[in-house]
Amino acid sequence: MANGVKSNKHDPYGLERWGDGLIRVLDNGNLAFWSPSRPDGAPVDIMRIVNDLNDRGITAPVLLRITDFLDLRIRQINDAFTAAIKDNDYQGRYQGVFPIKVNQQAQVVDRIIDYGRKYDFGLEVGSKAELLIALSHELSGQAAVICNGVKDEEFIQLALMSQRLGFNTFLVLESPRELDLVLAVSKSLGIRPQLGVRIKLTHQVSGNWAASSGDRSSFGMTIAQVMDLIEQLRAEDHLDCLVLQHSHLGSQVPNILEIRMAAQEACRFFVEIKGEGAPLSYLDLGGGLGVDYTGEHTASENSTNYTLEEYCANIVETVRFAMDEAEIAHPTIITESGRACVAQSSVLIFNVLEATHFDSNVPVEAAEDDHHLIESMLSILGYLNQQRLQECWNDLVYYRNEVRALFRRGQVSLRETAKAERIYLYVMNKIKSMVMSEDQLNDEWLEALNQVADIYHCNFSLFQSLPDVWAINQIHPIAPIHRHNEVPTRRAILSDITCDSDGRIDRFVICDGVSATLPVHELNHEDYYLGVFFVGAYQETLGDLHNLFGDTHIATIEFGEDGAFELRHEQEGDTVSEVLSYVEYDPKRMLDSFKTIVERAATTGQIDPGDRRGMIATFKDSINGYTYYEH
Repeated sequence: MANGVKSNKHDPYGLERWGDGLIRVLDNGNLAFWSPSRPDGAPVDIMRIVNDLNDRGITAPVLLRITDFLDLRIRQINDAFTAAIKDNDYQGRYQGVFPIKVNQQAQVVDRIIDYGRKYDFGLEVGSKAELLIALSHELSGQAAVICNGVKDEEFIQLALMSQRLGFNTFLVLESPRELDLVLAVSKSLGIRPQLGVRIKLTHQVSGNWAASSGDRSSFGMTIAQVMDLIEQLRAEDHLDCLVLQHSHLGSQVPNILEIRMAAQEACRFFVEIKGEGAPLSYLDLGGGLGVDYTGEHTASENSTNYTLEEYCANIVETVRFAMDEAEIAHPTIITESGRACVAQSSVLIFNVLEATHFDSNVPVEAAEDDHHLIESMLSILGYLNQQRLQECWNDLVYYRNEVRALFRRGQVSLRETAKAERIYLYVMNKIKSMVMSEDQLNDEWLEALNQVADIYHCNFSLFQSLPDVWAINQIHPIAPIHRHNEVPTRRAILSDITCDSDGRIDRFVICDGVSATLPVHELNHEDYYLGVFFVGAYQETLGDLHNLFGDTHIATIEFGEDGAFELRHEQEGDTVSEVLSYVEYDPKRMLDSFKTIVERAATTGQIDPGDRRGMIATFKDSINGYTYYEH
């Protein structure tokens, strides 16, 4: 066992499938991060990070950003394209850009630019605010700034003026209407623009974001509009400005064949537009590179049937073949692989507050005056064995439902019904223990166990920190960050602390696929921490203020020697006061109003004058405190 990492043959969470070697189990049962820049060094114990942050007052829920993983992914993407270019004797080069919309946080964008500078890694922007972010950074001279989205006059002015400052900025035309405005502004400034055209491909990919591809997608031009654009540029003597073609293959594309087909179609457009006289030299194939969230390696919504190396090889080979066949120079290939860059770099850590169990190990004694249905429920224990498990399950559910029906009709008391419920929980505990001891569980038993799984109530807001889980059934790997030297004996779904029945997670990555329940450990007197992995893409910027739960604490860490780490940046989570101000409340006025109410109550004798100070102090503490559960 090297570096304290044990060979974990029993892997209920599928860590070996989706962890990519970056998440490992230590001898002490804790999960650890492996440092890609120190492959022979000691892993970084995640519980050690959590305990250290607790000592600093940075409590769960907290978002961990791992800078080393950002550096790794940017390096891997660029190295894979470099290898594919060499293997295919491709005469052009590769330049990646990061779409800022995937994660606009300054600590993320700053580091992407730092790590990507040697690769001429650029940025894709879709709004004025994002363009301002790009123009406030020292990018390399060749790094591309791809301007997508709807553009007004001010946006276009900024983009054009940035060319004079040395930025390699491309104004990508999304619609015919934009060209007139771009030409008018460029003529007024005396700057000839670097233009791109976004083309709607007819091929539609599969997955959660299928609607972002194909000719029904929101952005880009149709075939007819592209021809009109070329003719207008020719008439305006600006066809020489059209140097980039952009086509969005899709987002999180699960099937490599779809990527190849979309790339083939994009190449056909490139060849034809080049033949019309436009000096195209950049081929932007947009997003599409997926993340294998489940580790299943299949063409499904939360997985991919290809590797990074296969993706790059397919792209480069497809483009080389198309260009060679047309006898034109190989263009610079650009991709906008935002999700693949940042997904792995963030982990959400939260603690479990309590559990609701649908079984119990507390026995219930029989009484002489028990209702006959209660007697029948207790009698199940007398014939409970492996051979009659299904019969016992059926009988228990039937008798419990009969008691509930009698209670609704007023024929049994609340006390009798409560006793029947306790018996149900106790007998169910016995049945579940026997079922779980089976070597193989069929689908019917698995479904039955899911119906009586625990609910673990957790200290986070799904809508704030994991909005895609709620909105599109996105799956993120989830696992406890400690106690892996104990066998998890419970199955649970996770519920957040919002007052919303949708605030729950009931799809999980496990060792053999996707499950409706998560293997968990019995809660004890210590905090039980869970980690949600691969949350670096979109989750931070899509979150909302459901129940006015704000941003969590954020800790940006960098790995050190011998399993150590350095806290590079700390961002405190939203206070109640800050969240209230987002929704147009004035916290000071609220405090003044509360003081008036308290003073009136003290004056009229509803409360003692001495209570006034405590009430106001509690209000102040609350309004300045963390929006999440605090110990």
